[in-house]
Formats: sequence, C-alpha cells, structure tokens
Amino acid sequence: MLTYILFIFGFVILIKGADYLVEGASAIAKQLGWTSLFIGLTIVAFGTSAPEFFVNLIASVEGRSGIVVGTILGSNIVNILLILGTAALITPLTVNVTTVSRQIPLSLLAVVVLAVLVNDKFITHESFNILSRGDGLILIFFFIIFLYSIVSTMHIKGQKIPIKKHKRLKSSLMILGGCVLLILGGKWIVDGAVQIAQFLGVKESIIGLTVIAIGTSLPELAASGVAAYKGKTDIAVGNIIGSNIFRIFWILGISALIRPVEFSANLNFDILIVGAATILLLVALYTNKKRILERWEGYTFIILYILYIGFIVYR
Repeated sequence: MLTYILFIFGFVILIKGADYLVEGASAIAKQLGWTSLFIGLTIVAFGTSAPEFFVNLIASVEGRSGIVVGTILGSNIVNILLILGTAALITPLTVNVTTVSRQIPLSLLAVVVLAVLVNDKFITHESFNILSRGDGLILIFFFIIFLYSIVSTMHIKGQKIPIKKHKRLKSSLMILGGCVLLILGGKWIVDGAVQIAQFLGVKESIIGLTVIAIGTSLPELAASGVAAYKGKTDIAVGNIIGSNIFRIFWILGISALIRPVEFSANLNFDILIVGAATILLLVALYTNKKRILERWEGYTFIILYILYIGFIVYR
C-alpha cells in the first residue's frame, strides 16, 4: 500500500521538481542575456521533459527496459494526440513556418531512426532486439545536431514567455531542490509501476505507455494549455515538438548508455503510432495555407488517442 501511495505522490513531487528546475534555470539564463525563444527551446523543453528523463534514469539503472521505452513512446503519443488536440480545442493553433518545415520533420526523423536502431532481428538478423550503447551514441549525435539547429534561434526574440526574476543563489537552490525532487519522484514512480504491473499481471511497458506517460506529460499539458489560452501558439506547438525530439534523441540515448535497453517487437506498433501521429500533424499543417491546426482537427486527435488507449487495454 505504501508503494502505491508513493507512486501517486511521486507524480506530484516530480512535476513540482520540474517547475523548480525550469524556474531557477530560466532566471539564470535571463540574467545571462538569453532570449525568451531560446530559453523556451532549451531550458523549458528540457524542464517539461525532466519527469520522463528522471523516470528513465532510475528505470535504466534498475534494468526496467519496458518502462524506459514505454514511457518515451507513450509520452510522445500523448503529446501530439492528447495535448495538441486539447490545445487546439482551446484556440486554433497557428504554427511558425520554422516549426512546420524543420522541427516536425526532425521529430519524424527521430521516430524513423529509433525504429531502425531497435529492430535488430529484422534489419541485421540478430537473435534479439536491443538499443545498445552504440545506438545510444547515435541518438545523442542526432541530439547534438538538433541543438545546433536551435542555436541559430538564440538571437531571435520570438514570442515572449514569462520568466520570474530571482537572485542567483535562490535560482541555484531551486535547480538543486528541483533535481532532488525529480530523483525522489522518479524512484517512487518506477517502484510503483513495477508493483502495479505485477499486481495486474501485465508487462511494465503497458504501465509506461499509459499511466506513466500521461502522468509525466502533465507539465507539457499545463504549459501548452496556458500558452494556447494566452494566444502564444508558437510556444504551445514548439514545446510539444521540441519535447518529442528531446525524449527520443537525448533521454533514450542516455538510457542506452547507462544500460542497453531490451526492445519488445510488440512495441513496434506504438512506434508506428508515434510516426503516424507526427505525419498526421505535418499533413494537417501543410494542407492549411495559414498553418493552422483547427478545432475539428483537435477533436480528431483526441478521439484517436482514446481509440489508441482502448486498443492498448484490449491488447
């Protein structure tokens, strides 16, 4: 019972830890003269992905491959279908041309690269599928390319994001405290997920694809929902796409470096869903000359996510 209580409470302190981390780091970055857009593409994108990062960090150390892969794939599906769908219901999302022409295709590339790296049986006729340390280095290499692509935005002002001012010491303590909370929350969530999977008699990856994915995506839901409500649609969409790229290239890359990640062939369906959702988003924006994700498309995304969850439960 204590494990289940800590599992639920883990999400609370995980999200709070991410808030402290983002607020403290953003305050320091602002003092260093970074633009709001660059802070949003780097620190905010990292901060909103920090819950998945620390959950995967703990899961990798403990050798819980199902949670490692399931959480990343599930979170990316949640991001596009549920969170962007919800944001589009709040207000139609007008997307920056750079996001459509560069970030979303890069997000699709991330899915393709992952699919190639984890299907050793099909591609190289190995006896098992695994995301090796070498594969992890490849993912991190792509992440460095992604970072290089956003460095060009460092001097672009773009839409402003609210950044609170704090003294350097307080900001540093917020970063440190945020990391401590993230580690504690990640540990409790992983332990709880293992217990729940054993109790229900399901694979750990199923818990990662559903419960953990939704829980750790709450920061993105809050950030994108508020941004959409305030009309800052660039931030709403950019944050989601940036986080999806960040998860696959950086989080899975680091996870594989810590310990090679075993991959179940059943999860190829979920990789396919991530890719299909990304293509659907790209097509929706390309076919609209004004690059707007309409409300009816938001409804469609949410319905597709409900159908996906229904299939997961059935499976």
